[in-house]
Amino acid sequence: MEGECRVAVVLPAGGCGERLGGCTPKQYCPVLGRPLISRTLEAFERVGWISDIVVVVAPESVDLMKNIIRRYGHKLVSLVEGGVTRHRSIFNGLRAFVEDHSLGPALKKPEVVIIHDAVRPFVDEETLLQVTSATRQYGAAGMVRPLVSTVIAPSSDGCLDHSLDRAKHRASEMPQAFLFDVLYKAYLQCSDYDLDFGTECLHLALAYSKTRAKLLEGPPDLWKVTYKRDLYAAESIIKDGISKHLCIITNIKEEAVQIGFRLHENLKSHIKVNKSFTGPVEFIEFLFHHLGNSQPKFLKQKSCKLIDLLQAAQAGASYQSVVVSQSGSEMQKLSKIRELAKEVQKSDLLLYGLLINFSKEESQLEDGARQASAIITALITDRNPALTGQVMVV
Repeated sequence: MEGECRVAVVLPAGGCGERLGGCTPKQYCPVLGRPLISRTLEAFERVGWISDIVVVVAPESVDLMKNIIRRYGHKLVSLVEGGVTRHRSIFNGLRAFVEDHSLGPALKKPEVVIIHDAVRPFVDEETLLQVTSATRQYGAAGMVRPLVSTVIAPSSDGCLDHSLDRAKHRASEMPQAFLFDVLYKAYLQCSDYDLDFGTECLHLALAYSKTRAKLLEGPPDLWKVTYKRDLYAAESIIKDGISKHLCIITNIKEEAVQIGFRLHENLKSHIKVNKSFTGPVEFIEFLFHHLGNSQPKFLKQKSCKLIDLLQAAQAGASYQSVVVSQSGSEMQKLSKIRELAKEVQKSDLLLYGLLINFSKEESQLEDGARQASAIITALITDRNPALTGQVMVV
């Protein structure tokens, strides 16, 4: 962000997910093999100007959340135990910035605090920037969306009493942002009734801090996962989003560079190729010279190394990568990719092998690149975990 402004996030994640059904709270349900809350945290951690993320969880979920943080490498997250209601949980999250809390010392107080739901994974940096900038000007801001259905009020006998003019009202969405002192002051003053039955943070800022929030029209994908069918919709949106971005990494050998260039040309009509560059020798050599040892401890070390290298190349688990290497007679080692693929899949990384028969004859080289591009596009689009560790040949 422009200027010095410390921005932090509070994610209330203590809900039990009754409307979703089942015994697992919705924030911990897997979406493409990864807990939903981890997807939301990843969205915030991609934003370089956010300093801290406080996740407020039910006491019985603390160990589960610690495991998620450790497994998926979340770096900015602090945990706080939640209260019995949403507002009490948010209040506990705010307290983490001004006093020691049950799971750690106090954090540095931000100028702006963003309130978001753990089950809204599709927030992007542009939306966060809009709501933060408006907050610095108005003291508070929140995203809204047009009402899809007309709101009606029934009478005590179950008949229609009146309806609202849909054009004059909006649905309140997340994220919402506040000057920290505005929201914290409001929570210090609000009643037990507000804490137990209220749902709207913007209302508390207005009622107790006299701050009229700026309302911003948000994008259509700010909805939250509420019902079981929403999990399938979330999977579809995530799969569609990550299948459109690609990073191609090649080693320095001429044959690999040629294949990489042709893959780039063939793939860019279907996928946004964000990067195409010659990768570090350490990264390329790792893939083809460390597959012979299948001992569990060795595989775990190498899977961590692979993930670190991908992140260093600005790839990562939700950023598709194609690594091209002229591997010579490495077929035997490459065939052992299956065990490594099983290990890295625990970190939501799907690893496949594709051998492209290289030919110096131009038409055959181009034909091989086209076939390889078709296979790569299918793998990226489908993200089929059943195929991880398989070696395909063009």
